[in-house]
Amino acid sequence: MSRIGLLLLTVGVAAAQDRSTDYIEQYQKRALEIYRTSITYRTAASHGQVPALASYLADQFRAGGFADEDIHLLPFATSESEETAALVVRYRGDGSSGEKPILLVAHMDVVDALPEDWERDPFTLVEEDGYFFGRGTLDDKFGTTMLTSTFLRLKSEGFKPTRDLIIAFTGDEETEQATTRSLVTTFRDLTDSEFALNADAGGGVLDDSANAVSYLIQAAEKTYATFELTIRNPGGHSSLPRAENAIYELAQALLKIQAFRFPVRWNEITRRYFEVAGKARIGELGEAMRRFAANPDDQEAANILHGCPAQVGITRTTCVPTMLRGGHAENALPQSATATVNCRIFPGVEVSEVQAILQRVVENDQLQIEVLGDPVPGLASPLRQDVLAAVTAAVHAGHPGIPIVPYMSSYATDGLALRAAGIPTYGTMGLFIREDDEFAHGLNERVPVRSFYGALEFWHLLLTELATQ
Repeated sequence: MSRIGLLLLTVGVAAAQDRSTDYIEQYQKRALEIYRTSITYRTAASHGQVPALASYLADQFRAGGFADEDIHLLPFATSESEETAALVVRYRGDGSSGEKPILLVAHMDVVDALPEDWERDPFTLVEEDGYFFGRGTLDDKFGTTMLTSTFLRLKSEGFKPTRDLIIAFTGDEETEQATTRSLVTTFRDLTDSEFALNADAGGGVLDDSANAVSYLIQAAEKTYATFELTIRNPGGHSSLPRAENAIYELAQALLKIQAFRFPVRWNEITRRYFEVAGKARIGELGEAMRRFAANPDDQEAANILHGCPAQVGITRTTCVPTMLRGGHAENALPQSATATVNCRIFPGVEVSEVQAILQRVVENDQLQIEVLGDPVPGLASPLRQDVLAAVTAAVHAGHPGIPIVPYMSSYATDGLALRAAGIPTYGTMGLFIREDDEFAHGLNERVPVRSFYGALEFWHLLLTELATQ
C-alpha cells in the first residue's frame, strides 16, 4: 500500500480527501526530504553545524515563496564561543482577527551521538521495520520538519491566516537556551505573540499494540536548577587516615538527600492530568492517580505515585545527584569532594527555597551548596479553550474520541524561557509513539513512519483551525 493510502486509512483527515493523491504524495515527499537532509547535519554541541542547518531551512522557505524580509537568520555564539544560530520566519496574515501572532517553536540542535555506538549511522535517516531511525528523528528535527513543511504547504495552497504565524527555530535548547532567551528579549519584535505552540513536547500515546490511547498537551514545566555540593578538608597522607574525609562526608550528605522527599504540590494542570490520565490506567497506579486528583492530601496515593519514575516529578520537586568528582591523588586523603545535584523544581517554588532545604537536609554546616548558572523559573500556562479545542479537533480527526490530557513535564524545553517571558506556551508535537519507543538522547532514536505522516496532517489541521478564528 502507498503511504498516501496508509495515511487516508489511519489518519482519516478530511483535508487530505480534498486534495489529489499526487498533491499529497508530493507534499509528503518534500517533507521527507527536509527530514532526511536535516538529520545529516550533526547539530550537537562542539560540531558547529547549527548555522548550516538554519541556512538550509531558510533556503527552503525562500524557495517556497516567503519574502527575504520575513526570513531572519540570526547568528549567535554560546558561552564556549561556539557558533550557533536561530531562524525566525513570519507567515503574514490579513490581520482580520485583530489578534497578535501565534508563535511556533522547535529546536535545531541535538544531543550528540557516537556513530560507533549505534546500530545504524545516527546522521543518516534510515527507514526500517516501520520506523525512521536517526539522531533528532524525535528530538527535535521532527518538530522543525513538521513546522517547515506545514508552512510550505499552506503557502502553496494560498492560505491566508487571519493573524501572523511566526516560526522560531532555536539553536541551543539542549545546552544553554541562550538563543531562546534572546529571541523573546533582544529580538522580541520578531517573536512577540499572544501564545506559542511548542513542537518539542506533548504528543500521543500508543499502547503496546500501537493503538492510540491518549494525547498530551504540555502546559507547564518545572524549574531546571543544578547545584554543586562541595566538602573541603585539609587532606594528608593516605597511610594516615583520619575521621575527616571529604569523600565520606559527601557520601553521607548524598544519602540524606536520597532519603528526603520534598513536599507534595499540585496545580490545576497536574490535577487535571491525573484525573484524565488515571481513567485510562488500570491497577494500583491508575487508582492512585484518580485518588490524587480528587484529593492531593491523600498521602497513600502520593506515596504510590512517588514510586513511579514517570509520575513522581508531577507531584513534587525532585533532586538527584548526577556527577561526582573528588580527590587529587590515589595516595592522598581528599582535600575536596564535589557532587552535582540536578533539581526539577515545582512551579511556584523558588530556587533559593530548595537550596535552603538541601542545606538543612544534609546537616553539615561545612558543606557548601552553590547554584550553577541562572535558573529560569518554571511557570504554568492557563488552559486556553481555543488551543484545547483546536488540538482536540486535529487529534480526533485521526483518532476519534481519545482523551486530551494537559500535563506538566519534569524536563525542560524552550517553553521554559517563553513562559518566563510572558508568552503562554503549549507543547503539542503531533507525534504518536509507544513509551517503549522513546529513545530521545539515547541509542537508536526513532519514530514510527506512520506517525510521521499523521503528524503532517495534524499540523496542517491545527494551524488552519487556529489561524482562521
